[in-house]
Amino acid sequence: MSRLAVYAYGSLVSPQSFEQTLGRAPAELHPCRLLGWRRRWSIVRDNLAAEKTFAREPGGELPRWIVGLNVERDVAANPESAPNGALIEVSETELERLDLREMRYRRVEVTEGPQDAAGFRSGFAQTARPGQFSPRPPDDAVRMAPYLRALETAFGGLGDGQWELFLQTTEPHPGETIEPVLVRDQIPPGNPREW
Repeated sequence: MSRLAVYAYGSLVSPQSFEQTLGRAPAELHPCRLLGWRRRWSIVRDNLAAEKTFAREPGGELPRWIVGLNVERDVAANPESAPNGALIEVSETELERLDLREMRYRRVEVTEGPQDAAGFRSGFAQTARPGQFSPRPPDDAVRMAPYLRALETAFGGLGDGQWELFLQTTEPHPGETIEPVLVRDQIPPGNPREW
């Protein structure tokens, strides 16, 4: 039987986040590196126009731009800089369900990239849609502190040294990190995250 996997490189590494989206816990997380790719804070959303708007806590100011993680092809990259993450087995239907969650991303095949592919026929990752990709995010773009905490917990649970490896293989974001509060909620079904 053919086996499909999603390559998780951000919050989807969290079994709780995975289960919140698909209604089941992942059977197993297969730690791996994605050769020929790099991970950066290179996806942006307009906080004033997106399906959810966050204010800065305290104070209530509305940042204009919020950044998120993205993987980008980089065939010339040093293998030591390949982002770490996990392959998680999914069905074709579950891949479609993940597409709903990752509304700012598009699914691409990465079968040749993951090391330690655990016998999967095909692996897929989500990378920024052209309209969401920002090679150089605006100077005032912010990161969400709950997202960073979720990443640290997820990669810490992936195994010894995985959070440190995440930090080593992720280009730093020079902007501010904020504690947000949700002030407008038009979140569509299928996108249950808190950021």
